[in-house]
Amino acid sequence: MLGLGTWQNEDPEQCVESVRTALEMGYRHIDTAQAYGNEEAVGKGIDQADVPREDVFLATKVWKSSLNYDDVIHTTTESLDKLGVESVDLLYTHWPAEEYDAEDTLPAFAELKDRGDIDRIGVSNFEPEHLDTAREVLDGPIFANQVECHPLLPQDELRTYADDHDIELVAYSPLARGDVFEVDELTDIAAKHDASAAQISLAWLREKGVTAIPKATGEDHIEDNWGSLGVDLDDEDVATIDGIDRKDRKVDPDFAPW
Repeated sequence: MLGLGTWQNEDPEQCVESVRTALEMGYRHIDTAQAYGNEEAVGKGIDQADVPREDVFLATKVWKSSLNYDDVIHTTTESLDKLGVESVDLLYTHWPAEEYDAEDTLPAFAELKDRGDIDRIGVSNFEPEHLDTAREVLDGPIFANQVECHPLLPQDELRTYADDHDIELVAYSPLARGDVFEVDELTDIAAKHDASAAQISLAWLREKGVTAIPKATGEDHIEDNWGSLGVDLDDEDVATIDGIDRKDRKVDPDFAPW
C-alpha cells in the first residue's frame, strides 16, 4: 500500500537511480505516466534493480490528448516499448478531459486487457459521476481511482464510493506538496511517535485503506517514506487528523472535472 511516485522526476539518471533504490529498499509499486516523460528511465530503473520484474507492480497513465480509441492503443504500445516490458499491471485514464469519451476510451482499455498488454484498468481524477458512467461502459471491473488525497484533502466521498464498489483509492500528492510539515496536528503527532509529519500522513492514509504513492527522488526521502510502514497510529491520532479544520487542494487545473 506504499508506492513510489515519479511525477517531475525528469532527470533520467536520477529517475533510474530513485526507482532502483526504492525497489531494493523494499518498494514494489512504481507509478509513472506518459505525461511525465520518464517511462524509459523508470523501465531502466526496474531493469537495474535486483528485484524480479514479476514482483513489481507497475502503473502508467494515458494522457488526456490521447484518449480516443486508436490513440489509447497506439500510445500504450509506445509506453510498453519505453518501459521495456511486455505488459503493465495497471493502466489509468489520466483525466476525464479533452479527448476522453467513456464509450470510445474505455473499450480501448478493455481491448488492451484482452490482449494481455495490461492486467488492470484504472482511472484517475474521476468524480463519482464519472465512475458511475465508466462502470456502466466497462464489462469488467475498475481496479483503481488515483486522486489527490492527504490529511488536507481527505476525499471522504470518493473513499466511501471506493469502499462501496470495491475500487482501490490511490493517493497522489499524499504529502500535500510538503504542506503536511506545516500542520500543527501532524507535527505534534509526529513528535509523539518520533516520526516525521510525512510518515504520519502516510500512516493515516494507510489507516483509511488508501494506497499512497509519494514522489521522492533522493534516498533520504525514499527511506523516510518507507519508514511510515512502521508507524502505528492510535484512535486518538486518527481522530485528531480527521478533525483538521483546513482543506487545501494542490492540483486544480482548468480542465479538472470537479
